[in-house]
Amino acid sequence: MSTPATPSPTPRTADNVAAPSTTSPSPARATGPSPLESSTGRTTIADGVVAKIAGLAAREIPGVHGFGSSAARAFGAITERIPGGRSSTTQGVSVEVGERQAAVDLTVVVEYGVGIAELARSIRRNVISSVSQMTGLEVVEVNVNVVDLHLPGDDDGSDDDAAATTARVR
Repeated sequence: MSTPATPSPTPRTADNVAAPSTTSPSPARATGPSPLESSTGRTTIADGVVAKIAGLAAREIPGVHGFGSSAARAFGAITERIPGGRSSTTQGVSVEVGERQAAVDLTVVVEYGVGIAELARSIRRNVISSVSQMTGLEVVEVNVNVVDLHLPGDDDGSDDDAAATTARVR
């Protein structure tokens, strides 16, 4: 004698394993057509392009002194002094770019006296706006990692310390 089969509330596959629900889209996945896809082709954007856009957008915010760890900033200062060398717009900027979305991580040095929470909000707004407008990608997150505080007179390579030492030794 067999028992009657009852309908299962979860769709099943041929292997009798619950199939994933398709009723609601994943929050991490954008819905709708991507502005980077059309019937005539597809546009892809390299990570480096998004990193440059994000770095330039963050640099526009008053109160941002620099980017990257102290070692990266020291290396950058050396490369700027080499003839033909220039500062990197992607130093301290890390991105992940998918087909429709991007995530940005920024490592910043902040000017002393600037409210860090408000600065981070301003950076996020400007980066999200710039990346979205220029690339058509949805920016899902912008993480701001403050690693240092720049104090007035802390500029590398200044001769103020040498002058102060000379004045005391007279």
